Amino acid sequence: MRDSRSIILRPLVTEKGSRLRETGNKYVFSVIADANRIEIKRAVQEIFHVKVKSVKTMVVHGKVKRMGVFQGKRPDWKKAIVTLEEGQSIDLFEQV
Repeated sequence: MRDSRSIILRPLVTEKGSRLRETGNKYVFSVIADANRIEIKRAVQEIFHVKVKSVKTMVVHGKVKRMGVFQGKRPDWKKAIVTLEEGQSIDLFEQV
C-alpha cells in the first residue's frame, strides 16, 4: 500500500478550480498517474481530515511542442476532482 502523501502531488489552483470550489465544494489535485479513485479518496481523507463524497479522475495528455526543427512532448499527467461532503472544506485552498 502506498503512502498517502506520495499519491497526491500538489493542489491545482486555477480559475476553473476556484469556481468549482465555490459552487460545488470540489477541489482539484494533481495525482500520480497510476493512482485509482479509492487510493485518492483515502489519501485526501487521511491528509486533510475531511469526508470525501466522490472522486473523478482524468488523464491530461501532454502537448507536442516545437523549438525550431526539434520537436518534443510534455509528459502526460493525471488530475483528480474531489467532491467533499456538505459542511466540509480544506483550509489550504481557503487561503488562496
